[in-house]
Amino acid sequence: MERINCILKDKEFNMYLKNNEELEEDRIFCHHDITHFLDVCRVATIINLERGLNIDKELIYATGLLHDIGRWVEYKTGKDHAILSADLSREILKRCGFTKGEIEKIDLAIRSHRNKEHSTDLSNILYEADKLSRPCVSCKSKDKCKRFLSGEVYTLKY
Repeated sequence: MERINCILKDKEFNMYLKNNEELEEDRIFCHHDITHFLDVCRVATIINLERGLNIDKELIYATGLLHDIGRWVEYKTGKDHAILSADLSREILKRCGFTKGEIEKIDLAIRSHRNKEHSTDLSNILYEADKLSRPCVSCKSKDKCKRFLSGEVYTLKY
């Protein structure tokens, strides 16, 4: 997990986290912070183990940690945070020693994490973990959340 600890110490990564935090200070819905990122990593790891997918844990953690780092830019510009997060993550991944092939896999998963249809196992588990990691059971804004206004029913799985 040396490369993951490199991400956690990365100056830009921490700046992006701080930007998310500042712009979500008054947000009543889920935040895109380190707690969410780590929850996504852990749920994705469980899914990986349960399904016997054998995806490298560092790929899962890198993807989970970086999947929403562009959220702050979306708040300012309206551009899709999935694409922004994928773009912002590339230099961090390079600095932390990920190979070109690993960066491409992580990039694809982050870029597509808002879509239901995925072409890779990493993309699929990121999508699922992102949804399943939310603490909806204790949310005070559940009655205003678009997930539940559309008829979704919360069930705890992990």
